[in-house]
Amino acid sequence: MNSLQNQINNYLIYCQEQKRLDSKTLKAYQIDLKQFCSDIPTTEITRITPDIIEQYIAELHQTYKPKTVKRKLASTKAFFRYLEYKEIIERNPFNRIQIKFREPAILPKTIPLYIVETFLSTIYTQRTTAPTTFQKRNALRDATIIELLFATGIRVTELCSLKPFDVNLYEKTILIYGKGSKERKIQIGNDDVITILQEYKEDFVNEIQACNCFFVNQSGRPLSDQAVRRMINKYTSLAAIELHITPHMFRHTFATCLLEADVNIRYIQEMLGHSSINITEIYTHVAMSKQRDILTSKHPRKDFHI
Repeated sequence: MNSLQNQINNYLIYCQEQKRLDSKTLKAYQIDLKQFCSDIPTTEITRITPDIIEQYIAELHQTYKPKTVKRKLASTKAFFRYLEYKEIIERNPFNRIQIKFREPAILPKTIPLYIVETFLSTIYTQRTTAPTTFQKRNALRDATIIELLFATGIRVTELCSLKPFDVNLYEKTILIYGKGSKERKIQIGNDDVITILQEYKEDFVNEIQACNCFFVNQSGRPLSDQAVRRMINKYTSLAAIELHITPHMFRHTFATCLLEADVNIRYIQEMLGHSSINITEIYTHVAMSKQRDILTSKHPRKDFHI
């Protein structure tokens, strides 16, 4: 019973049934632990030493970026904490290892606001000029998706998971189920966004009711995040926009614009559904236009007469 694979299977069951982790986290754990199991030279838990783990860490650094290494090690450390908790091992080999490495800060990529406006204008023009009802309806759905991404900072997976009752147009809110099954409610503050949501809901009411998802594809099935990415690429091409745009860039743009408008970072953290303020603080590095305004108008050097 002390074989590594058996205990990994037991741990994944424990994570699912006791810790109630979501399916994506479980899948990540499964991938990371399967790799750990295949990459080390023993399948007996009691024979796993700090030296073996240090060698595994070195091999990870040769293949992956620091952020990925950090995640894979977190999965493995959590597994060994479980083994220690269950008294399957007497000594946790991770306790004798100091893991410290610098993870380079990758600044989030945002979309200039004039490009967001051009992008949305292209979709609305497509809706107006499309020769068929089918194309007009698709453009209506596409406009609704982009408006919601930009208006709320919602993740694309969260958007595709929205149920009909999550979108409350009377209260002008959407209920979002984020990472770790955490709920958050976002207010939609723009009337134009509410209007397009209402139009979409009325036009697609039959498809929405049939599949019990708010956003549906051309076949009347739940929309996938890959479909959203393809749609964005389509309109980027139509608008002759050279910037490569991803769904997550609308989220970055949402957060950065609020920060530049002096919105308290704690409010932004709540709206984005970040578990830690440290995650949200990365946006303080990209608010350069706000920094420029401050240093131009507030720095005392402007009042010197030399």
